[in-house]
Amino acid sequence: MQLQDILYSQGFGTRRVCAGLVQQGLVQVYESNEALVPVVHTQSAAEFAADGLRLRVQGVDWPYQEKAYVMLHKPTATECSQKPSTYPSIYTLLPSPLRLRPQKGAVQGVQAVGRLDQDTTGLLLLTDDGKFIHRMSSPRHHVPKVYEVTVKHPLDQAQVNKLLAGVVLDDDPKPVRAAAAEWVSSHHLRLTLTEGKYHQVKRMVAAVSNRVEALHRSQIGGLRLPAELAPGQWRWLSAADLKLITG
Repeated sequence: MQLQDILYSQGFGTRRVCAGLVQQGLVQVYESNEALVPVVHTQSAAEFAADGLRLRVQGVDWPYQEKAYVMLHKPTATECSQKPSTYPSIYTLLPSPLRLRPQKGAVQGVQAVGRLDQDTTGLLLLTDDGKFIHRMSSPRHHVPKVYEVTVKHPLDQAQVNKLLAGVVLDDDPKPVRAAAAEWVSSHHLRLTLTEGKYHQVKRMVAAVSNRVEALHRSQIGGLRLPAELAPGQWRWLSAADLKLITG
């Protein structure tokens, strides 16, 4: 695969822009898995095996990814939208190549897998793999999601029992049940859901006569949000991470 095409596939701009980056000496290639220092290449048509290739583009290391899978620690007061209405978009927290990755000849970039409200924090997945997004969003797969819920009023066991037994929301007569509900402390509830209804956690907690004061998603499937990943930071998902999510 030509070096300019590799850069294009990773979101570094049009093919002309990518060729220019190479010709200006702004692209270096780690020529082996053991290489500690990358080598400058100025021929945009130079051929490389893309799989496993590591680049340094304008001083930033970048591993080749056929499909991009990343996690983001979503901070509060951000919106999961390309066109936010009130707060900054989560996409501004990502480097431009992730936002400019091409799909089927058009710039689409990575997309959030589901959404978190502007005041909700925690684990958010993003990818340019449409099949992965569909699988994670499909109610048939019942991927569990764990939320740390801070409530306004002290919890009691009756409220936890009701969440486990099922509560009725105003848009559906069928009761909605928590897959798990753990009373962590008087005002901290750990709730596991396998559905993705609109404002589901807030509405379920309201249905048991309490109120959500803060909401944080700590886990999707078997993948936990790393303690060292600060709000606003992102990282690539490894093959092991993906296995924890999809099983």
